[in-house]
Amino acid sequence: MRLYCLGIVVEQTNTVQETISDTLVDIEREAFREIESVEAIEAMERLATKYIGRKGILTAFLRNITQLPVDERPSAGKNANLLKVRLEAAFNELKSRLESATEDSGSLIDITLPGRVPARGTLHPVTKISREIISIFSRIGFEIAEGPEVETDYYNFEALNIPKYHPARDMQDTFYVSENIVLRTHTSPTQPRIMEKVKPPVRIIAPGKVYRCDSDVTHTPMFHQVEGLMVDHNVSFGDLKGTLSTFINQLFDDDIALRFRPSFFPFTEPSAEVDIECVMCRGEGCRVCSRTGWLEVLGAGMVHPAVFENVGYDTDEYTGFAFGMGIERLAMLKYGIDDLRKFFENDMRFLRQF
Repeated sequence: MRLYCLGIVVEQTNTVQETISDTLVDIEREAFREIESVEAIEAMERLATKYIGRKGILTAFLRNITQLPVDERPSAGKNANLLKVRLEAAFNELKSRLESATEDSGSLIDITLPGRVPARGTLHPVTKISREIISIFSRIGFEIAEGPEVETDYYNFEALNIPKYHPARDMQDTFYVSENIVLRTHTSPTQPRIMEKVKPPVRIIAPGKVYRCDSDVTHTPMFHQVEGLMVDHNVSFGDLKGTLSTFINQLFDDDIALRFRPSFFPFTEPSAEVDIECVMCRGEGCRVCSRTGWLEVLGAGMVHPAVFENVGYDTDEYTGFAFGMGIERLAMLKYGIDDLRKFFENDMRFLRQF
């Protein structure tokens, strides 16, 4: 009987087992010698095919084992399969090493290449306007104050002369966390919080986020406001008009006109809505201002005596004014933006303009 192994015809004798063992040793020695010389993944793949592929040397060896005597096949098959496992492990390790070397070489810096200019970010338009508003009021003596966004019903409403079941609560669609906890609907709660801690004179602005159940082209559930408060001896409505005129002229331009219209707010009396000359048509009338030539920008008024009483201020000794404005509203007017929701969509095409 003859044994066909690696293309060699071996006469079957008593030394067949030794011949098979020698053949496996030769295969292993030759395979690992070639593995040590491989420097590329393509060469490694060819070598793996040569030894353990479907038509490889070791595969051919295993197929010819059926020509051995039955009692010798288990030992020969076991040794051949162990060698196949060792070769597979060697090829996998070699592949990982070659891939790692390729990645490392790709990360090297070629100092002869031109530099890459990193993309520069810009401030969000709401941030830009907020900083500008704070800067203007800081220059005329106002300090920055902050309050919590999750507010009690007392500070959000009652301390501002809006008791429970007051019809003025219907003016704001409120997010209630619980019966007595709300997401603040305006930054006005900062006023009583500060006045409880500080004796007059008080001169603050309170920028921050506010929340209302509303969403359309001109409203969003979350937006930004700036609240202002000034309390001292003999503060008048004329002081309020002068302060807001200075602010509007510095934010837009010196030639823009203002007007004050009577209005109602529970925490101020008298109260007023403040309009500015349309920044689009300069008062001539256009689609933006509904052909009126005017745009509403904020609400203001003299602090209601009931608010002073809630914080322990003497209404015979002190007077004050308060105002509030939407930051997005001012940004829309200054930058000519027609949809409030664009501020919150994070569209880079929109944001890059600023």
